Amino acid sequence: MALLAAWQYASLSKAHFSFLTFAFTPAPTQVFDSLLELSHSGRLLSHVEASLARVLAGYALASLFGIALGGLVARRPFFEDALLTPLELLRPIPAVAWIPLAILMFPSSEASMVFITFMGALFPILLNTIHGVRDIDARLIASARSLGAGGVTVVVEVVLPGALPSIFTGLAIGMGTSWFCLVTAEMISGQFGVGYFTWESYTLQNYPDIVAGMAIIGVLGFLSSAIVRRIGCALTPWREESQ
Repeated sequence: MALLAAWQYASLSKAHFSFLTFAFTPAPTQVFDSLLELSHSGRLLSHVEASLARVLAGYALASLFGIALGGLVARRPFFEDALLTPLELLRPIPAVAWIPLAILMFPSSEASMVFITFMGALFPILLNTIHGVRDIDARLIASARSLGAGGVTVVVEVVLPGALPSIFTGLAIGMGTSWFCLVTAEMISGQFGVGYFTWESYTLQNYPDIVAGMAIIGVLGFLSSAIVRRIGCALTPWREESQ
């Protein structure tokens, strides 16, 4: 509340410092009015629906691919030797850097934006899956095998439950990075979406809508990550009990 009050005062008084100016910064009240106007106009829903569809598509693909590949790399030396080095070379490349190549590779802008979202979410999920599987106590696996459990049973009954807390940590982080990457992609090649709306507001010099778009992005990212964490807590009740 103190920060909002300071922001309101600085915007209305058009405060100017040597390193910062609020001459063109919209006040929180103006942003709130912009959000109300958006909610009543119906434009907000179309932008949110477009962004949600892209995020969910890329995030779902990244979750399936990251968990499966992470389990193979952590459990099978062949996959670790063959894939870990190339993956580590690709990991430092930000998903934003893939945007020009994605536009060239995919026939539609929708597919390219889903791909960017996929790349943004993939590595947090992949690496947390690898660490979660590797951190499982080897005595648990040995105990399961001594009781007659086969390979599939060990994975389903021991490996997957043991790695779930780390996997869901990666899923929550991946959800946040997928929103970051999607919004950047929408600014470049989108026609609808929250990121496109934010960039369009800047080009039209509608400054309150810029901050409104940023607020919408923050709320959507927060809620989606909270949902992932809540699902993780529901699927790992033993973790809460141990704490």
